Amino acid sequence: MNAAVLALHWQVNVIKPEGFFGGMLAEPVARSGVVARAAGFHAAALETGLPVIFTRFVVPEGEGALVRNTPVMGAVADAQALFRPDAAGAQLIPEMAAQAKLGHVFDNQKLSGLAGNDVLEWLRAQDIDTVFITGVATNLTVEQTARHGSDCGLTVHPVADCTAAGTDDAHAAALANLDLVTAGCLTAAQALELS
Repeated sequence: MNAAVLALHWQVNVIKPEGFFGGMLAEPVARSGVVARAAGFHAAALETGLPVIFTRFVVPEGEGALVRNTPVMGAVADAQALFRPDAAGAQLIPEMAAQAKLGHVFDNQKLSGLAGNDVLEWLRAQDIDTVFITGVATNLTVEQTARHGSDCGLTVHPVADCTAAGTDDAHAAALANLDLVTAGCLTAAQALELS
């Protein structure tokens, strides 16, 4: 097994109260303690030599590859100035910014962290066949990326205690789905032991 960590959407617009999705996600994310757990997992992965790949959802001038085909993408398109690559909301959260400098950062305009960027090509060039996924929200980018990665032939393990959603029920339902359509959810400790 040659593994990497995919760290999805750990950015101000998703995690912090002042971010675009703050009203929906900031409180449950803070209550869950997921940021500290995920930062700890990323740090441990980096120490063991596992690559950590961060993805950011950004909207460049001209909208890039953004398609307004869902309510979420329509809302983001309407507020796209908040998602410009240099906008405050598009930046990785301070708790993980230093980790990103030790890893890799890929930008895209898709819900899946593997779509509309070069992450898959980078993984294949490194002969990486297994990914451990962290991120917010479990039922959005985490689930979409995990399913996409599985369809592309990767062995995918969502890291259950390093993900969170807007509600506990949505989080639990997404993890139950992911146990069926991926190689199975793991805790951070299990992922580190497996790698």
